[in-house]
Amino acid sequence: CLYLSVPVIAVLFGYSYTKRFTLWCHLYLGFAISLAPMGAWIAATGAFSWGILCLSMALMTYIAGFDIIYACQDTTFDQEQNLFSLPSRIGVERALVLSSALHGMSFAFFLTIYFIFDMGRVYLATVGVIGILFVVEHKLVNPKDLRHIDIAFFHVNSVVSVVLFAGILMDELVRRWV
Repeated sequence: CLYLSVPVIAVLFGYSYTKRFTLWCHLYLGFAISLAPMGAWIAATGAFSWGILCLSMALMTYIAGFDIIYACQDTTFDQEQNLFSLPSRIGVERALVLSSALHGMSFAFFLTIYFIFDMGRVYLATVGVIGILFVVEHKLVNPKDLRHIDIAFFHVNSVVSVVLFAGILMDELVRRWV
């Protein structure tokens, strides 16, 4: 599996250059980070899994969505430096619509995992909480007033990962011992 780390490292190091030539840099960041669960699964099992691909897609769209929100703060700088972030190229309002769509896709992928892995009710409730957090995150960010991006990004958004981990752990514990 060590040989598989070389392309992953190249992808991770390549992220910082993507803003120079593509407005899809946010999806690239999501893709780079989404390689982790797939790589860990293949390293542990030696096999491909559609379920883990679904988890990777959920992470990719989740990360790209919040990276777009965070990039809205840098719109002026990115335009001055001729960088290719979505907010600098298509405007903050349209970028936030795409961010919402990506978070909707992420929600759908998280929900699909429920069926693929035959998860329990705790996981299903977890996905519901994540959906609510996505809605709250997008309600906090107004394209004409970006003052609440820090709350959306550093508080609400960071809770999503913790909720997902805790929900999967609790679901597994409940299904094993109840």
